Amino acid sequence: MDRRDFLRGSAAVGALATVAKPSIAWADSDPFVRLDGMAQADLVRRGEVSSLELVDAAISRIEKLNPEVNAVVHTRFDKARALASSDAIPDGPFKGVPYLIKDLADLEGEPLTMGSRLFAGQVADHDHSSVQRAKEAGLVILGKTNTPEFGLLGTTESDLLGAARNPWDVARHTGGSSGGAGAAVASGMVPFAHASDGGGSIRIPASVCGLVGLKPSRARLFTGDDEPLPGDIGVRLAVSRSVRDTAQILNVGERKGADAVFEPTGFVEGPSSQRLKIGFSTVNYAGKDASVDVKAALDATAQLCADLGHEIVETKPFLDAEEFLDHFMGIWASSPAFLVDNAWLIGLTQFRWTSAEEGLEPWTRGLAEWFEKKEAANPGVIERAQVYFDRIVREYDAYFNSLDVELTPVLRTPPVLLGEQAPGVAFDQLFERTIDYVSYTPQHNVAGTPAISLPLFTSAEGLPIGSQFATKRGGERTLLELAYELEAALPWADRWAPTSAVNL
Repeated sequence: MDRRDFLRGSAAVGALATVAKPSIAWADSDPFVRLDGMAQADLVRRGEVSSLELVDAAISRIEKLNPEVNAVVHTRFDKARALASSDAIPDGPFKGVPYLIKDLADLEGEPLTMGSRLFAGQVADHDHSSVQRAKEAGLVILGKTNTPEFGLLGTTESDLLGAARNPWDVARHTGGSSGGAGAAVASGMVPFAHASDGGGSIRIPASVCGLVGLKPSRARLFTGDDEPLPGDIGVRLAVSRSVRDTAQILNVGERKGADAVFEPTGFVEGPSSQRLKIGFSTVNYAGKDASVDVKAALDATAQLCADLGHEIVETKPFLDAEEFLDHFMGIWASSPAFLVDNAWLIGLTQFRWTSAEEGLEPWTRGLAEWFEKKEAANPGVIERAQVYFDRIVREYDAYFNSLDVELTPVLRTPPVLLGEQAPGVAFDQLFERTIDYVSYTPQHNVAGTPAISLPLFTSAEGLPIGSQFATKRGGERTLLELAYELEAALPWADRWAPTSAVNL
């Protein structure tokens, strides 16, 4: 969820999902679908294909797959084809590669609905900083991807945009809030897609869609003129199918030179020989263990790391769950409270009258009410949360003095069915379900620490289960080097969802 834009390969793990044989006809007509972004860019760089060929192939996949998965909610194909046919593509590392932007980020001249009826008519008048960097990297933007209202849920099922459906099982969710991005990449529409993360919104879709999802350190990335909100803990990057694509996206998106808060990572090219001390737990901050399938998958990941020579040590969560949730949700719910109070004014900026009841979903209105009650009972919710967040940063800094990396689940259970966490579920029930399901990711947003979800194992039913690795602030290189090693040890490049371009 993104609050910035608006909050052992054992029998127990089960065999990997069986996927249908690729269609020869489709493989012949689209030789790019199995290639990651780096490979596609290399073809353009060597003059073996044109950007227009890549773009047309991606458009064809979107047109074939999107009716079933609802990943892409707005297209700009004519603009993409025009750019791909021109000499105006910047000469970046992804020159000519097709890309999609999440509908929580400004893309000049295109809709910016943020998944909400309240902003259904809004058009962006500038590019967000992450979009600027994407364009500078040479990416050709085809459209925008699905998101829950203001990114406030760990599932993508907004009233305005409809539910994004998981290519591994279209009855299940894609995660949130970058659920459209997850579905687009898992189905093979594009090799990677723009995503953002304020409470797990990159890692959750990566986990449930079988992708690589890195949440960088807070303050790692270029932000241009974008002004952070009080208590802002969100970051932007992408979900991808390969570690090297994620490494290069980080390279082009990070701050460098005098603007850098951390030593620049640069492009991490492969694994390291360094052996790591990895703290491991499947228990969440509330003291509840992961489900049987998730625990088995994480045990398998820990065993894989041990087999590769890393030291695995048992750890325990050190956060007080009640205190953490009180402050995290205080920040998370503050923006909904502002939106409810100003819904009518926001509507007038689009030349229409819109009440909060008409323009906002029940979950958003429920969060606003929750916040108002907290603030009325004890004013200063946001200020106290910011003080608490600063403390958590210090505590995680100390925590990673004794560990190189932490390994935990991303989510407490395998991917849930659509509707179980939809915004229309009764508020108290949805609140309980959400904080239980998404109980391993938001602490890294608060602490500002980088964390990555890797698609190493699956449930007994063949559903993806992400393994989350985290490390100290500024330690993205460590995570990427470990990710390269695990990718080589247990490759996932040829593991495709049933509803994907290779299976058409």
